[in-house]
Amino acid sequence: MTSFPTSIGTADETSITVLGKDLADDLMGQVGFAELAFWLVAMRRPTSGELRVFETVLVSLADHGFTPTVLAARLTLTGAPESVQGALAAGLLGGGSRFIGVTEEYGRFLGDALASVRASGRELPASDAEWDAVALEAVRAQRAAGLLVPGLGHHLHKNGDPRTPVLFAIARQEGVFGPHLQLFEAVGRVHPEVLGRTLPLNGAGACGAALSDLGLPVEILRGFALLARTAGLLGHLAEEMRTPIGLDLYAQVERDTDYRPPPEG
Repeated sequence: MTSFPTSIGTADETSITVLGKDLADDLMGQVGFAELAFWLVAMRRPTSGELRVFETVLVSLADHGFTPTVLAARLTLTGAPESVQGALAAGLLGGGSRFIGVTEEYGRFLGDALASVRASGRELPASDAEWDAVALEAVRAQRAAGLLVPGLGHHLHKNGDPRTPVLFAIARQEGVFGPHLQLFEAVGRVHPEVLGRTLPLNGAGACGAALSDLGLPVEILRGFALLARTAGLLGHLAEEMRTPIGLDLYAQVERDTDYRPPPEG
C-alpha cells in the first residue's frame, strides 16, 4: 500500500481531527462519550432516540456483581497491583459465549433468521402471529442443529430479567423497536412449544436485538458489551484498591483446596 486510509482520526502539530470534526472545537464538551462511540462505529451520528436506547444498553451491561470476569480482574490486580491495564484486560478477556458474548450471539441468531425470511422472498411479518411463525421456525432450526437458543434463560433471574422489559419500553418510546426486537419478543412467546419449558428473555439477548435494530454490525456487538463492562470493571478495580478482597479469595481457595493425586500409570 502506498497510503493507509482512515476516516477515524488524525492529528498534526496544532489540531486533532476525529470523524471529520475538530476535536477541541466541535466535539469536546458538545458530544457525549456514548454518542461518540456509536458515531465511531456507525460512521453517523445517532438520533436522539437511538442514543437513548444505545445508552440504555451500555448501562444494562456495565456490571452484574462478582462475575468470573470481575474475579479475574480483581485477582490479577492482587498479583500485579502496578498493572491496572493488565487487570482490566484480564476481565475483558473473559467476555465470551457464557458471559457478555451472548449479546453478539443473539444479534447473529436474529439476523440470520431475518435474512432467511428475506432470502425466501417473503415480506417481514406485519402481525404478532406472523412474527410467532418466524420465531418458531428459527427456534426449531436451532434445536434441530443441537444448539442452544441464545438469549433465553439466566442463571440468577429465573423468573424474568429485570432489564428486558425496561429496554423494550424505551425502544418503543423512542420509535426504534425494530424487527430484531420484534422477533426476540416472539421467541419469548413461542419457545416453550419447542423446549417444553418457559425461560426468561435475558437482558444480554435484548441488548443484542436492540443494537442490531440500531443498524450496528453484528460482528462488533460484543465490542459494545465489552465497552460497557469496562466501566464496571474499573469500578471493581477501584474498589479492590480501597477495600481489597483478592488476598482473601486466594487464601480461601488455598485453604479449601482438596488435592487428589492423579491415578498411577
